[in-house]
Amino acid sequence: MARDERGVTPQSEDFSAWYNELVFKAELVDRGPVRGTMVIRPYGYRIWELLQADMDRRIKETGHVNAYFPLLIPESYLRREAEHVEGFAPELAVVTHAGGKELEEPLVVRPTSETVIGEMMAKWISSHRDLPMLLNQWANVVRWEMRPRMFLRTTEFLWQEGHTAHADEADAMRETLIALDLYAKVAREIAAMPVVAGEKTASERFPGAVRTYTVEGMMRDGRALQSGTSHYLGTNFARAFSIQYTAESGEQQYCHTSSWGMSARMIGGVIMTHGDDKGLVLPPLLAPYQVVIVPIGRGDQAGQVLPPAVELAERLSRAGIRAHVDTRAQLSPGFKFNDWEMRGVPVRLELGPRDLADGAALMSTRLGEGKSPVSLDSAPAVLLAELTAFQDLLLRRATGFRDSQTATVNAWEEFAEAVTTGWALAFHCGQAQCESDIKAATSATARVIPAEGAPEQGVCVRCGLPSAYGKRLIFGRSY
Repeated sequence: MARDERGVTPQSEDFSAWYNELVFKAELVDRGPVRGTMVIRPYGYRIWELLQADMDRRIKETGHVNAYFPLLIPESYLRREAEHVEGFAPELAVVTHAGGKELEEPLVVRPTSETVIGEMMAKWISSHRDLPMLLNQWANVVRWEMRPRMFLRTTEFLWQEGHTAHADEADAMRETLIALDLYAKVAREIAAMPVVAGEKTASERFPGAVRTYTVEGMMRDGRALQSGTSHYLGTNFARAFSIQYTAESGEQQYCHTSSWGMSARMIGGVIMTHGDDKGLVLPPLLAPYQVVIVPIGRGDQAGQVLPPAVELAERLSRAGIRAHVDTRAQLSPGFKFNDWEMRGVPVRLELGPRDLADGAALMSTRLGEGKSPVSLDSAPAVLLAELTAFQDLLLRRATGFRDSQTATVNAWEEFAEAVTTGWALAFHCGQAQCESDIKAATSATARVIPAEGAPEQGVCVRCGLPSAYGKRLIFGRSY
């Protein structure tokens, strides 16, 4: 495929190059001054704001309240939960000097906030009346990244992290699964990503968790992307930080806690789930501009067309549509068309003198072929319906692709072939060493034990021992 200076490498030629070029050419990000960091540009940040607003609404509707906790955490806090610090040790950024002298105790730049929030929960919780405690924070975290990739793996990234404390396991597990369902709905309903929800195997658990749950999406190269996780932490952190409450019986008991997070890597998921060789394809609910109007004409014609274009954009905005008029006079219409295709705008309208005389605009959708006239009078209603249909189309298209790239396998040779281009549904024995062997041989890992997987018995696709899960697991290469 030939490409001009605005184009990107075709996905079929080099998916990684396609992605790396696209995030810059669509002006989503730029590189930060420190290796592994990124600057999120306004167009990319608007996508995050739209996702964040929807997430924040849903989080508050489930009874959580937002708070904010310090960026710097005493190193001793992390060491209180041995499995937790061991799991994060290679990724920690540590401050050893401040105010011109060496600190008595090193401070860790937060990789996640279980420890500092656990310390505060221990201060704030004393009675069963204080439970459940349902907290969330929007924050940045730092995990030192050796192989950075914009949005997917960067040293600093944005996310939300929920942290809750409960009287017993049943209530904490309910919370863990509420968060998992929230993530699945956001992914499907807002990002049009047909994720599979379920539990992680023991080898893939969050450090310090008793159980970890995930939503996994398939990207257009067949790889899996972990798009949100929810963890039941048992009493591990409660014991480490003395998070206790007095029960109605008068006994002192440890709280059961949960934590859960979804990050800006979801933007990378949207890019890789929907994008094509022309650039981004954005779900309307996450598109900074849902409709872009391109006035056609130069000189006097431009002066004739621009005011009606602006008036149309205002009418669309009043109808709840994010509309934008491209007023860049120095650029040709053809350049603008390609530019907005690259940026993934769902709907483009062209308005020229002839269209204006006909009382219509020419509409193109990001995945459609050709153009069709839309009456200026009925444009708001028509475009609202068009955007809804486009959102639904993206979810159906991504679901069809995922299903076409998922193979049910029983033999090792079938498994090895399936994970080169997509996912394998296979039985597994549950042994960590066997998972390691599979990863060493194929680069594939156990992504999820699907919550909706049908009960089924069989033998491990790798070692032949009986299945440990009573259903097939999804295996795939991942980001």
